[in-house]
Amino acid sequence: MTLVNERASRALKEILQKPGNNECADCGAPDPEWASSTLGIFICHTCSGIHRNISEVSKVKSLTLARWEDGEVQFMSENGNLRARAKYEAEVPIYYYKPSHKDCQILKEQWIRAKYERNEFTEPEKELPYEQSVREGFLWKRGRDNGQFFSRRFVLSDRDGTLKYFAKNDPKITIKVDTLNATFQPAKIGNPNGLQLTFLKDFRTRNIFIYHESSKEIVDWFNAIRAVQLHYLQVAFPGSSNVDLIPKLTRNFLKEGYMEKTGPRQTEGFKKRWFTLDHRRLMYFKDPLDAFAKGEVFIGHKDLGYSVKAGLPQGTHANHVWHYGITITTPDRSFLFTCESESEQKDWITNFNRVIQQPMSPQEYAMEALFKHKP
Repeated sequence: MTLVNERASRALKEILQKPGNNECADCGAPDPEWASSTLGIFICHTCSGIHRNISEVSKVKSLTLARWEDGEVQFMSENGNLRARAKYEAEVPIYYYKPSHKDCQILKEQWIRAKYERNEFTEPEKELPYEQSVREGFLWKRGRDNGQFFSRRFVLSDRDGTLKYFAKNDPKITIKVDTLNATFQPAKIGNPNGLQLTFLKDFRTRNIFIYHESSKEIVDWFNAIRAVQLHYLQVAFPGSSNVDLIPKLTRNFLKEGYMEKTGPRQTEGFKKRWFTLDHRRLMYFKDPLDAFAKGEVFIGHKDLGYSVKAGLPQGTHANHVWHYGITITTPDRSFLFTCESESEQKDWITNFNRVIQQPMSPQEYAMEALFKHKP
């Protein structure tokens, strides 16, 4: 007798064609090949591994390799991804970050556990751990100069719209949440729970790198920051809809990586730098874990004189190691970069063009003016 029930396999393929079932119920990855036979959802390989760790609520099975009983197939047919979302995501706060398949493991893990294990989003007006007026706790923060991590007390205040961290009893830095971005960077920080905080300090971009031993704790901090940011923006922009405000919360960088750059006279030697493209701000650092950016480039809309193209201007000094050039033109000057490979060059240009094609918001016009008059 074969392990696979052929009749059940054919039925599962048909169920997969129903709306919502052709992508992972949890992260949206296309063409799921696994399922939870107890929750009635179709999931990807990565999320199936997380579901295995909550075996008391989710039984994971392969759609093609496991034997499915007729009753299980019937249950999958009666449920499916859309019905499960209606139940388990009924009360997800609008600020809560729903991870995609491109996000890091702990964001996906805590999203799945919040939904199915802790049932955080099934009841209206349920008290959630990231909606406190003040959140306080200790996080490990990387030292600016020595690279060691130290336990520091952080306080997030909804009333003040600030995040502070303390050295002993004194506040070391106060960050206004409207200048703050938070993005998970496990590979860069060297910890699966690593979170990068980026903000403006005295007109300069500052980075802080933190983590917590508990993935739930650091994800709760992340969503608490987003909750405070949304409340701040709702007060600051009372006429704006939540649809307009949500993209202004924490965001992943469009792209990061090494390029070489030369100076404004374009006669200096090209130097290798770490670049971060945060929508319209292209920042560069000597090292990925530097506290301060060495410089920034504002990238505006194409109609305002911003453009990008492959290659370097004729006559550029060939003192660069990498040979795949990029020229960004702004109303004030041109910026020259080189990439290590053609694929990197094309990827950077694609992301730059994505930014240049997008219309600018009033806040971005103000940011452009700030860049031009930066001290």
